Amino acid sequence: MKSTIQATGLKPPVRHPPRRQRSTEDLRVLQRLMTHALVRPLAPGYRLQKTWIDGRATAEVAQEFLKPNDRLTSFERLEIYNRMYWFRLMGVVTADCPGLAGLLGERKFDRLVQAYLAKYPSRSFTLRNLCSRLPRFIKAEPRWTAPHSELAHEISRFEWAQTVAFDEERRPPVEPEEIARVSPGRLRLGIQPYLSLLELEYPVDEYVTAIKRRDALRTEASNAAEEARHGARKGRKIALPGRQRIFLAVHRLDCRLYYKRLERPAFRILKALAAGRTLPRAVTAGGRSVKPERVRQWFETWMKLGWLCKRGERA
Repeated sequence: MKSTIQATGLKPPVRHPPRRQRSTEDLRVLQRLMTHALVRPLAPGYRLQKTWIDGRATAEVAQEFLKPNDRLTSFERLEIYNRMYWFRLMGVVTADCPGLAGLLGERKFDRLVQAYLAKYPSRSFTLRNLCSRLPRFIKAEPRWTAPHSELAHEISRFEWAQTVAFDEERRPPVEPEEIARVSPGRLRLGIQPYLSLLELEYPVDEYVTAIKRRDALRTEASNAAEEARHGARKGRKIALPGRQRIFLAVHRLDCRLYYKRLERPAFRILKALAAGRTLPRAVTAGGRSVKPERVRQWFETWMKLGWLCKRGERA
């Protein structure tokens, strides 16, 4: 990892910390300094960068606010915290993005995660949101995932949709009698906030499933702690998928995660409903060739799955 990459979005720390903590402001200054030390991207070999933000030796800076002990220098103690921070975040992203990790391999994936979190550091109280901007980052900076950046972008979209499906808000599904009370020309139905509709150029659902299946077999075959950290990104290679346009719904049912392929007309109807179109206009978006009976079957399925709800602002 190149040490020239720095964390962004943080207020610069003071050059020297207060000698004594006499006020809340002194504590705030020290906290900001420690935060900068923690979130700095790791140097090659997963080490603490030896050069500080202003060009001084990090060892010199560390001595100003962190005491050594009989076993470790100030620099070594700070390095432990720096590595713990990054290993924790990399572990979370790996757990949320097994397909992306499998595509890139361990070292390349870790470089991507560090570059991503340097630009988009965690700002939420929950680690659940850690990967929310990863698709945007891969799209904007494809060098981290080249030569498979397009596939990586689609996998990241698919895996973030699974996070959304797992714990996003669920609204009360609309009932048939509620639909019957409204004139079809004025009826607007909502789509559950946990439901993501993805138009993709690769069959990433099959690819990610294959990676998960491979990694599950490796985990069952070994209880070694190191295997749990790194082994999931090693093993037999999964063949890269060829181009194939698919339409995918990522959702949950009975607290379990699912993804379901859709026919193009069905996908267009759902997208139109999500965009706020009335029921007749949404059905028209499916195309003239769609038979009414087929549309009825789709709506019956969507009602059973609880995908349709009252119209409202999505979370």
